[in-house]
This record gives sequence, structure tokens and C-alpha cells, in this order.
Amino acid sequence: MRVKDKVVVVTGGASGIGRAMATRFVKEGARQVVISDINEQGLNAVAESIGARAIAADVSNESDVLDLIRTTESDYGQIDLLCNNAGIGIGGGPEVPNEAWEKIWQINVMAHVYATRAALPAMLARGDGYIVNTASAAGLLSQIGSAPYAVTKHAAVGYAEWLAITYGGRGIKVSVLCPQAVRTAMTAGNEGGVASVDGMMEPEELCDAVIEALGQETFLILPHKEVLTYIQRKTGDYDRWIGGMQRLQDRYTS
Repeated sequence: MRVKDKVVVVTGGASGIGRAMATRFVKEGARQVVISDINEQGLNAVAESIGARAIAADVSNESDVLDLIRTTESDYGQIDLLCNNAGIGIGGGPEVPNEAWEKIWQINVMAHVYATRAALPAMLARGDGYIVNTASAAGLLSQIGSAPYAVTKHAAVGYAEWLAITYGGRGIKVSVLCPQAVRTAMTAGNEGGVASVDGMMEPEELCDAVIEALGQETFLILPHKEVLTYIQRKTGDYDRWIGGMQRLQDRYTS
């Protein structure tokens, strides 16, 4: 897919990766970029600065997501590219309160379900559409120090895989974005953390990988190329990989 002349929706567009992708899509000549975020003030500022449309929404609320999709379709016609990008991080393990588990599950996973539930019927009716779900390298590997993040990002990857398998033969393209550390509000103060073992990437740099993947219509978007090697090592010898991750954990938590 080329973004030029397309209608694009990006959630989590007020900052970080979402803002960078929306900005890049505008530069690539998209006919209309619609950005959404719960941070209405930040959302409006970004929309004004790049010439996008702002529609405030809490992606953990299905009615908000449905309104985002329906308003976009009503005002601009078909949605060519849907980027489910909004996400949060929560540290900890089994002791994390149920409310926090539920919150991260709703935003990192169910928001993808809500958006595709709303947008897929029109895409399937015309036999064309592209969905990019932002997950993380943690969804392919794991996240030391955060069970909720690792679990929900694994689920996000699994959902994207299912979409690609189920609807690929009906004209729907699917990609999943799985970076390591990117310089955003989520990673602020963690420049030396485990996720940045291969360096901290700027959001604008990540967008190069997104545009390239869209052009080639590849499923995995890996801005940090090292991740592919890590996946291969994991699947090649799971026990050895677990041992290596245990040593990595000791290095960063001792």
C-alpha cells in the first residue's frame, strides 16, 4: 500500500509513535489523516500542527471507538488504513491489582478488537483494507519486569495473526508493529533499561520501517532488526532462550 490519497485513522495520536506516524502519513500525501486520543488537549494541538482531523476517544470504551470509526466513514468515506496504536505500560507481576490488569487489557488488546469489529464490515464488503496493530517486541519475546505488558502484547500479536490468517484471502492486509525501546512518554527515564539494550529509537525513525512494510505489505514490522534474530533463537531452542532471559533479568534487576 502507498499512503498517498488514502484515508488513515491512528489511535494514540496525541504523542509518541502515534503522533509520529500521523505526521509521516500527512507528509506521504494521505487524503485525510484522522487521529484519536484520550488526551483531547494534546490531540487537538497535534491535529492543528499537522493538518489532521482530531476525534477524541477513550479506546477502552467500545462506544467511543465505534463513534471514531463511524464519524470517519461518514465524513471521509472508506477507511483505507486503520492503525490501532494506543497503548499503555504497567510494571509488576501477579500482584498487580485486577483493576490495573483490566485497564491494560482493554487498551492494549480489546481496543484492537473494538476497532476492527467496527471497521471490518465495510472493508470486507469492498474487498480491500489495511490494518496495522501496534504491539511490541515484548509481544514476540517478553518484557522483564512487567507481566501485564508482556501478556497483553503477546495477545495483540496473536490477534493480528488471527486477522491476517482469517481475512487475508478476502483482501484485508494486516501488519503488526513490534519495536523495542522508542523514545516516548512510556519510556521516559528508562534510557538504560532492558528494553533499550539495542538502543533507544526515535519515533520518526520508526516510521521509516512502517512505510517500508506498508509498501511491501509484510506482516511483521520490526524497526529494530535484531528482534528477528531473537525470535529465531527463541523458536530454535526455547529452553536456552529462557535461560538467556533469566540471565538478562538478573543483569537488570540485581
